[in-house]
Amino acid sequence: MLIPTIIIGTLALILIIIGYFRGGGEHIAGLKIGGNLLIQVLPLMILALIVAGMVQVLIPREIISRWLGAESGIKGILIGTLMGSLTPSGPFVSLPIAAGFLRVGASVGTLVAFMTAWSILAVHRLPMEVGIMGWKFALIRLATTFFFPPIAGLIADRLFSHIKLV
Repeated sequence: MLIPTIIIGTLALILIIIGYFRGGGEHIAGLKIGGNLLIQVLPLMILALIVAGMVQVLIPREIISRWLGAESGIKGILIGTLMGSLTPSGPFVSLPIAAGFLRVGASVGTLVAFMTAWSILAVHRLPMEVGIMGWKFALIRLATTFFFPPIAGLIADRLFSHIKLV
């Protein structure tokens, strides 16, 4: 976490300096917008981190291993796909949950299927997608992307299961 923090911190500092030297108060406007986003996202982040922590302490490793670990095989990948497709909101929710599963022994395939389903399938977006794009488009998108998360999970298991993630 140190290197990404340094990179983002450096980028933020550079952008603040650029905004300052433009002379139009962009640095202040940008900081205000960032502060408002923080206020909106912080409760969600805190709750997602609590969920990630509770998953680690409440669900026994044996259960995680059996249902989501390396020995779970395709069953774990399908469960990861289902969980990812049903996980609401943005990365501030999905990433801490995935990290919690990682720390208690979920397999790389399950986690790849989870994250892929979260980003591609995203059932929580369907009402808006149907409302804006129409139900035909939504069904076409779901039908054409439905198999990607399990396939990605299987590929990850096949190619990277030997790599220790934590």
